[in-house]
Amino acid sequence: QVQLVESGGGLVQAGASLRVSCIASGDTFSNSAMGWFRQAPGKEREFVATIDWSGRRTNYKDSVKGRFTISRDNGKNTVYLQMNALKPEDTAVYYCAAGRSFSHIMPNDYDYWGQGTQVTVSS
Repeated sequence: QVQLVESGGGLVQAGASLRVSCIASGDTFSNSAMGWFRQAPGKEREFVATIDWSGRRTNYKDSVKGRFTISRDNGKNTVYLQMNALKPEDTAVYYCAAGRSFSHIMPNDYDYWGQGTQVTVSS
């Protein structure tokens, strides 16, 4: 069992940077792939980035490549999403999730979810 708690969201202007974090409790974090997903109002939840258990392999949604970086610290049971050059279309609730493979990009493939943190980017 893994419990996830996100933090670090907020309101920023376009072009700014923000880092969201997700702290996990439970003894399986270091063996789990982790993902960041987001959901904008009226839209389905979508994949943003994933990372394997070791932190060496990552996967990104095309529209965030070069702007977002996912990383993890297994010693702190924490996964991060560094977001640079934010755009208004990045506005959404951001969720972290724990799953079995970083190559999985569908929300249904992830077993555990946090409550989400709001990121709002103004133009």
